[in-house]
Amino acid sequence: MTLPLHGTVVPGKSLGGVRVGASPAKVRTAWGRAFGVCTDCKERTWYFTYARYAPQGAGVEFRRKRVAALFTLWSPSGWHTAEGLRIGDDAARVTAVYGPLTRLDCGTYDAYQLPRGRFATDFYAFDGKVWGFAVTLTGVPACR
Repeated sequence: MTLPLHGTVVPGKSLGGVRVGASPAKVRTAWGRAFGVCTDCKERTWYFTYARYAPQGAGVEFRRKRVAALFTLWSPSGWHTAEGLRIGDDAARVTAVYGPLTRLDCGTYDAYQLPRGRFATDFYAFDGKVWGFAVTLTGVPACR
């Protein structure tokens, strides 16, 4: 298997077919073994990209040997939520689809956060457009 070209985000559950809480073995089964390892990240983090040294793809952060965060990298086209929000949509569409959300200032971009029990889903916006997504355990920082 490899990272999906047009991944689906299921808020509060999964990103690209991988669930928060999954083991590293389940991530490798879903997305393959072609990943880079972040050498200066606080937590163990893997990066899956569509082409070697290219920025688009997805990342996985582990805590206690389980997935704590799943996130898109560099606005991969074709990714969308189960409710139809797509990368490239106007950022205003985030709250039109999910209702009022907490907006976090991440410096050069914003994160709109949708809490769901033990999980949070983040919708990243840059220059007025949906730029990416993340699904995390509650308490994992939204800004990356």
